[in-house]
Amino acid sequence: MKKSALALAVATALVGFGPAAYADTTLYGSARVSVDYVDENTNRDVGDFVSGLFDGDGYLDIVNNASRLGVRGEEDLGGGLSAIYQYEFGVDVTEGGNLNSNRPKWVGLKGGFGSITAGTQWTPYYNVIGIGDIFNSSRVFGNYIYLGNTFATRMDNSLVYTTPNLSGFSAQAMLVMNGSCNPAKDADFCRSAADNKLPSNFSDTVDMWNIGLSYKNGPFFAGATYVALEGPDLGPLAPTPDGDQWGVALGYNSGPFAVTLAYEDGDVNTLFPDDSKNYYLTGQYTFGPNIIRASYGHVDPDSDAVGVDKIDNYAVGYQYNFSKRTRLWVEYVGRTSDSAYGDGNAVSIGTRHDF
Repeated sequence: MKKSALALAVATALVGFGPAAYADTTLYGSARVSVDYVDENTNRDVGDFVSGLFDGDGYLDIVNNASRLGVRGEEDLGGGLSAIYQYEFGVDVTEGGNLNSNRPKWVGLKGGFGSITAGTQWTPYYNVIGIGDIFNSSRVFGNYIYLGNTFATRMDNSLVYTTPNLSGFSAQAMLVMNGSCNPAKDADFCRSAADNKLPSNFSDTVDMWNIGLSYKNGPFFAGATYVALEGPDLGPLAPTPDGDQWGVALGYNSGPFAVTLAYEDGDVNTLFPDDSKNYYLTGQYTFGPNIIRASYGHVDPDSDAVGVDKIDNYAVGYQYNFSKRTRLWVEYVGRTSDSAYGDGNAVSIGTRHDF
């Protein structure tokens, strides 16, 4: 079956729009699987790489790294206006659980004014700080490296406005409106990420808002972002329901070299109930079909609580591109800390195919 015909069939089944909406519809997907060796030991002292990784505390696991299947499309409505949509689903190629997750699913309009979309969407915060999300393994850009891991990846029940590109400048604004939730009746449900993608959903109006501004010109990128939760002050909780967080990022990508630097500061994270600071530096070098990557991150919590201390993160990786759509990777990610989170190491050997 041709790809366009298959896309039409899948889109019809998943979306249910009329045939006119599929004048420009694309089916796409990505399968990403790895074999990982993981050593998470919070009780041992910091040791060297070899003894830490192969001390008998680790385990092997075949891991799905955010594989997905989706359709996206656009219909010309005339007068410079277009209808746009995307339906993307997580596909767990290792343990089942297909067509789930809060991957992007939205519909909207775009024109000379920019675009406005509603549904489950990437946050403006990630679209700035996520410039450092360059590794293949899902283990790398997570809680210990990205403070926006809970509230600043993808948010459901969201409304996003994106400006047109103005000489390299663009801006985004997101409002998250997640219904009502009475903490006096069921506080656990209100804070449960499993049932409620916005755990601090205590507001009957706007639960979270996020703005981002970026500039891209040739090899240069610069961005700034701010996110705030609109819940009540409930004391020492992580994340803080009424907290806020901001970040800035710089990037340079020219020829074989690429480097990014990001900084985050705030309490909208699941690591600590207090204000935290995070620095994250990445570098990449490409030669032929080969790519070498490295990163270093440092999380510094502003807290005197017992068991809370600084966390250092580092990762290195090698990628070989068989083609534009198929790759093989070997990546290592490590963590050292005297906090309750302790040390951690993981090696990921995986493959990815896009279509």
